[in-house]
Amino acid sequence: MFKRIPSILALMMTLCLPVLMAGCSMFEQDAYPKPSDYPIHGIDVSKYQGDIDWQAVKASGIRFAWIRATEGGDNADEKFMDNWQGAKAAGIPRGAYHFVYWCRSPREQIDWFKSHTFVEADSLPPVLDVELSPGSKSCPRVLNMAEVHREMREMLVAMEQYYHKRPVIYSTVDFHQGLLDGDYFNDYPMWVRSTKYYPSVKYHARRWTFWQYQSDAYIPGINGKVDRNAFFGTEKQFQAFLQGKY
Repeated sequence: MFKRIPSILALMMTLCLPVLMAGCSMFEQDAYPKPSDYPIHGIDVSKYQGDIDWQAVKASGIRFAWIRATEGGDNADEKFMDNWQGAKAAGIPRGAYHFVYWCRSPREQIDWFKSHTFVEADSLPPVLDVELSPGSKSCPRVLNMAEVHREMREMLVAMEQYYHKRPVIYSTVDFHQGLLDGDYFNDYPMWVRSTKYYPSVKYHARRWTFWQYQSDAYIPGINGKVDRNAFFGTEKQFQAFLQGKY
């Protein structure tokens, strides 16, 4: 694993530990690193971004892209192929992600993901996107931690065996707090969503590799809003990540 900078963690714990459960005040929040403190930034996209000018995206300074490929066992993103090829042609490292639908079996979902994506040496690791969907009419399942962990592990193992890269887990705050908080799945890189606070405020001691910090960014080459993400480390660490050293 990459080495984190202890001074940053010590500063965060000193200033915000007493109020972590309630959230930090604006003054305390200002003591945390900002997205701009990280040198490597990227985006995640799906069909909702429409046609993308990937050359313009590259020229804007974007360094990586996560691209939605599939959901569940029967939903494929119709823009995946265009985005996958466009990002590669522009020289942007890219990886595919699968959105988990909790009313389909792990095997069905990974078979579906595999049938719509590619095994390429220069791609980023695949991503397993795990979120809560309490308002879903088609999947009213109440999630049980032990069952969720078993199903996640099955999908992650299958992904790694097929793509020969250790997958990344994407999680929202509510999913993490309800089902992942603690040291679960610490053997996988984590991509966390936190658009208001620095990740440690909501994800506590969870080590993260990617931070989705904005949902309404405007990037040249994309019509409308898009998510922005930061990589946790330096240029050297990013290059190591691209080579599978993480």
